[in-house]
Amino acid sequence: MKPIQSLMLALVCSLFLTSGGFSQSTPQVFTGAQIIPISGEPINNGVLIVKDGKITAVGDENTRIPGNADVHDMSGKVIMPGLVDTHSHIGEGDGGDRSAALHPDVRIMDAIDPRSDTFKKALAGGITSVNIMPGSGHLMSGQTVYLKLRPADTIEEMLLVVDEENNIYGGMKMANGTNPIGGGAFPGTRAKSAAMVRNLYYQAMDYQKKIDAADGDESKMPPRNLQMEALVQILEGKRTVHNHTHRHDDILTAIRLSQEFGYKVVLHHVSEAYKVADEIAAAGIPSSIITLDSFGGKLEARDFSNANGAALEAAGAKVGLHTDDGITDSRMFLRSAAMMVRAGMSREGALKAITIANAEMMDIEDRAGTLEKGKDADFIILSGDPFSVYTHVEQTWIEGSKVWDRANPEDKEYATGGYEVFRGEVFIHHEGAEQ
Repeated sequence: MKPIQSLMLALVCSLFLTSGGFSQSTPQVFTGAQIIPISGEPINNGVLIVKDGKITAVGDENTRIPGNADVHDMSGKVIMPGLVDTHSHIGEGDGGDRSAALHPDVRIMDAIDPRSDTFKKALAGGITSVNIMPGSGHLMSGQTVYLKLRPADTIEEMLLVVDEENNIYGGMKMANGTNPIGGGAFPGTRAKSAAMVRNLYYQAMDYQKKIDAADGDESKMPPRNLQMEALVQILEGKRTVHNHTHRHDDILTAIRLSQEFGYKVVLHHVSEAYKVADEIAAAGIPSSIITLDSFGGKLEARDFSNANGAALEAAGAKVGLHTDDGITDSRMFLRSAAMMVRAGMSREGALKAITIANAEMMDIEDRAGTLEKGKDADFIILSGDPFSVYTHVEQTWIEGSKVWDRANPEDKEYATGGYEVFRGEVFIHHEGAEQ
């Protein structure tokens, strides 16, 4: 290739940096849609402007549009923030093994496949940020990871960095109740479960004291212990505990342990939250819950209620919603929020539960969860009302780039196809089919 041709190719490529074929430096303007910013009232005939991956303006039809902008007419559509999922198992990762009940040094980010098609399932559901967790078969199954679902070849390209200096990229998964009870190295009772957790945190406190006493003197530092390091990060408030729990008594135990050691915790599932909603609210602890349309599965969740969201909201507790994919398919996340409304939660609360409330639980509220000037340009374009069964996610945008488009037949397969799509098997797209 001649030098001049190489130069021209480089210039052309620089103008098409996003999957939508747009230059990040060219303002993208979306007009005519109803905009649901979450941070305020819905805006009819609204205007959303993004540039360089950030939101530069959100307003009504009188909002000034830059002269050099690419303008997209979204009349009849709805635009809202990209959805945030606080509890998912996409990415095909795993956590601790059966050698011990507590694995604080295990990182699920070391086991995630960044090219997994399960990420496309989440994009098809409008999810743009996610907390991927190890399983709940351990008292502590390892470190979670917060990801932005950018197309990527490496996990590092997807990280939503929490604390790069300390290599903290997520929270810590804990569990109590029936799941982590077992034989061998695992506890046989609920009381023993709490005792094992308590003992480990006291070891971490002792490790923390030795580090403080060394006062930077390497010769006085204790031998490096990766398990203790992760727990000290929890004790110092640098890492959030995400605690799987179901029964009302298990919920109170999770709260009791967090208060005893002073760590930040998010309660997950909380099937019997309605029984202890006032206690959860009084503790100032957020809950990440799930909705179900097919009850059952485990004895400790027999008293589960879809009214948990309404009960927590009425008590004044912060509440978010998660998929626990594959318990709930990521493509059904909006539907899950609609079911919360059906069970008594406010529409405003349900919208917050899949956006800003979850962003706050993951400490990414300065970047995600609402459509506001200065935040990441993560948003979804819907065909209609978010809670209508007839509504589809039509486009998903992350940091100003279109990363999923229902109008693209290949993308659409991930919205309408069965699970064979995500198993790497052949899915035959039937022209004109709509599911």
